[in-house]
Amino acid sequence: MERSLETQVGQAVDAWLAWLPRWEPAHHRGRVAPCRRCFGSPVLSAAGLGSDVPHGVQHGLSTRVKTIVDHAVAEYTSRNLPMLQAELDQQAARNRRRSYRPSEGLEPEFEGMPLDPEPEPDAPFLFTLTGLAAEEEAELPALPPLSDAAKAALRQEVGLADDYANMIGREVCAMLLHHRLRIQAAVAEYVEPQIAALLDDLSRSLDAPFDPRDPGPMTS
Repeated sequence: MERSLETQVGQAVDAWLAWLPRWEPAHHRGRVAPCRRCFGSPVLSAAGLGSDVPHGVQHGLSTRVKTIVDHAVAEYTSRNLPMLQAELDQQAARNRRRSYRPSEGLEPEFEGMPLDPEPEPDAPFLFTLTGLAAEEEAELPALPPLSDAAKAALRQEVGLADDYANMIGREVCAMLLHHRLRIQAAVAEYVEPQIAALLDDLSRSLDAPFDPRDPGPMTS
């Protein structure tokens, strides 16, 4: 039996709560570009995860909720939008021909994240995962062209799919409101102490920029 939307949202939150104790702050240099999935997300707003919550914590929940919306839209498309479904099937078959698909099969915490770190100035990478995937993508034949009438019909079906996705998204956000208290309690228990410890370490390093064991430069 198909799970209700409310059940799926509850299970997504449960899975995120089970993962959260394993979260640790990132110690590498942050990226300049904001995450398109999380920046300004109504899902995160409904869940009570504001901009003061680390992105890794946000991303783990937003990705799980996005999967619910994507699944609902996929079912709606398969039942009601034949042209869009045919186009998606062709694209999926084309993608399966690629032997190298680094962005597939990732855990929710990493899905949609950049495949490569930000390059260091004056130190370009010899190769990147994104570049390797793009090279293989370029070798695949393009999908057959559509007629003008088919393009118009496809645009109409894409619009219907977008409308349905927005409707499901609003329902999911309303359901997330019922989980805000336990989401925020988990952030207070597992995330905030780690952030406080990082800030404490930073404060101590700013107060004592030199190693106290270091005698410093000799003076004459």
